[in-house]
Amino acid sequence: MAFDCDAVVVGSGPNGLAAAITLARAGLSVLVLEGNSTIGGGARSAELTIPGFVHDVCSAVHPLAAGSPFFKTLPLEKFGLEWIQPEIPLAHPLDDGTAAALHRNVDRTADSLGKDGRVYRWLMKSLSNDWDALSVEILRPLLHFSRHPFALARFGIPALCPAHSLAKTIFKEETTRALFAGIAAHSFLPLEMVGSSAFALVLGAAGHAVGWPIPRGGSQMITNARAGYFRELGGRIEVNRRIDNIERLPKSRAILFDVSAWQFARIAGDRLPGRYRRRLKRFRHAPGVFKVDYALSSAIPWKSESCRRAGTVHAGGTLDEIGSAERDVADEKIPERPFVLVAQQSLFDSTRAPRGQQTLWAYAHVPFNCETDISGKIESQIERFAPGFRDCILARHKTSAVDLENSNSNLSGGDISGGSADLWQLLSRPVFSPTPYRTPIRGTYLCSASTPPGGGVHGMCGYHAARAALRDVFGTQIPTRPC
Repeated sequence: MAFDCDAVVVGSGPNGLAAAITLARAGLSVLVLEGNSTIGGGARSAELTIPGFVHDVCSAVHPLAAGSPFFKTLPLEKFGLEWIQPEIPLAHPLDDGTAAALHRNVDRTADSLGKDGRVYRWLMKSLSNDWDALSVEILRPLLHFSRHPFALARFGIPALCPAHSLAKTIFKEETTRALFAGIAAHSFLPLEMVGSSAFALVLGAAGHAVGWPIPRGGSQMITNARAGYFRELGGRIEVNRRIDNIERLPKSRAILFDVSAWQFARIAGDRLPGRYRRRLKRFRHAPGVFKVDYALSSAIPWKSESCRRAGTVHAGGTLDEIGSAERDVADEKIPERPFVLVAQQSLFDSTRAPRGQQTLWAYAHVPFNCETDISGKIESQIERFAPGFRDCILARHKTSAVDLENSNSNLSGGDISGGSADLWQLLSRPVFSPTPYRTPIRGTYLCSASTPPGGGVHGMCGYHAARAALRDVFGTQIPTRPC
């Protein structure tokens, strides 16, 4: 059979480009097909409100990109990527005008947490010090032989605890409990669920080890830099090439799909065995998000000085308030006071807005496939901790969970995680296997966030899927750890 290329990658999101780069580095001819007119998937930027205001379309702050073992091997600076580290990675305000802050330095953070300083230092210092080893262990399928068992054990024991009970048990201060809860809420899980603490530990440790940085010029710069490197390796990218049927792909020896499990089931259709296709269709969604991008006349007037110096702010109140909001979402209800994630990129990146003005990125969790406009609730939560916020608004761009899917079919129902990240779906993502990227179709692999380790701009799903393809199809072995 004559082949048009060695490998085709469907989708140019963070994992699709990671897979493509890994294959191209092995000397293969690789073609990336992107359905949209711009590449990047969840790592894109655009002028969504007013000309001159650059907003991140989906992902905004990137601890897992900065801490990714795969990303560390890429010469992205050569292709224009520059990381900016905000003065304070994360702040979490409370009603009394104070705020808990996650600083790059563990000791500085611990010293600011009063009675909880000793416990916080004990919990986070070893994890952040072991980040290089820990990231290799956790950013891969859970079914694997551990190369760093002690680092993994130090993480795994508290990670399996529900975030609500762990925070209540080990922390005494409401500020520390709230800080931990806000980071844990990135899981999209009720805080009473087993494993919800894992997200707080991973993102907290990453904050200390590598920060919560932003890319100068917008998240699109991450995509552009990787695309530039891929093209230097000889790779090709074609846009406006939407694939609805696997039979319409160019002929190649390997195919890698950076699409959700549900999309893949639809695209592959009857080529998949019935049992596998049913498993993909039963793969559970995470909740959706409602996102608002703002053009602002000035910086947000937060009551807390720490929030004014932070790249990311969690506007959700106390541990119990965040827990209640996340339970409501899991029960398919819209919270009265949602947990709101806020990113203030333009405070640290002057390319994002005209001089003296600002952009703001904010989203809240909502039920899957929710169409309701909750921008008023988001603004009330921000105004709660920053009186006068609404007076700063020049323009808004609202994106519902349904709108997200319409703009990026990978984000089904507003699910930006590629499927729920509960404990079972971390073990079986999307199937229970040490190589879950491999599909029943020979030479065909799934490399999206529906595979381990899940959501985030880290590229590790694509890297691991490409390793499997290199081994299975091309008889090429590359090291377990990217190098």
